[in-house]
Amino acid sequence: MNSRDAHLQGPDLAALAGLLADSTRAGFCLALLDGRAWTAIELARHAGVAASTATEHLNRLVAGGLLTQERQGRHRYVRLADPATAELIETLASMAPRQTAPPRSLPAVNRSRALARARTCYDHLAGALGVAITAAMTERRLLDWEHGLRLTGDGTAWLGELGITLPPATRRSPVRSCVDWTERRPHLAGAAGAAVCRHAFDSGWITRIGTGRAIALTDVGRAALRDGLGMPADALPAEPLS
Repeated sequence: MNSRDAHLQGPDLAALAGLLADSTRAGFCLALLDGRAWTAIELARHAGVAASTATEHLNRLVAGGLLTQERQGRHRYVRLADPATAELIETLASMAPRQTAPPRSLPAVNRSRALARARTCYDHLAGALGVAITAAMTERRLLDWEHGLRLTGDGTAWLGELGITLPPATRRSPVRSCVDWTERRPHLAGAAGAAVCRHAFDSGWITRIGTGRAIALTDVGRAALRDGLGMPADALPAEPLS
């Protein structure tokens, strides 16, 4: 093979797929959708594997470009490489077949239900809440899907009313559709999705449940979404804050 032939070779999709073909590595990527940086020991405990095994898998994910790492003293932290990687993982999860799981404890079932109701997907809102907000924004013509997803003029004005100004154009799309893996319908990602999520936390619309990805909608948030997006009570997931 000459250099010209090598230059014409397409992307190595098989290599990327191979990184996620192992259940431990795939589980690490799903865990890192919470947007935080984790240590190898934390991920090892999460997956139920030895620390040395976790390190080996993490090295492959970092070398393959799905994760990035940073060191603080003796500790190494890893996180998803960027928002596009997070959206790729979420989209693949929505397409993957559901696993048949053995009967679980009540706390495990409650955690699963909480994730399905409302959660963060890296830096934007997902689950039933994220999908409902996206649907309401579409209904109010803040989002337009006719020629690819875009934020309308009314959508930009609505964000401005919330005090949200999107950053100047970067490599990240202002708005992007991300298929929700539990709802199998789209939720809002991109710079606008991240900004809405930050505003929701800062304004007390949502609060985290424990230390994971699950979040709960507060009474303040319920009122804000009702007044700001016209979302009726039955369109919003109801969950206890405890």
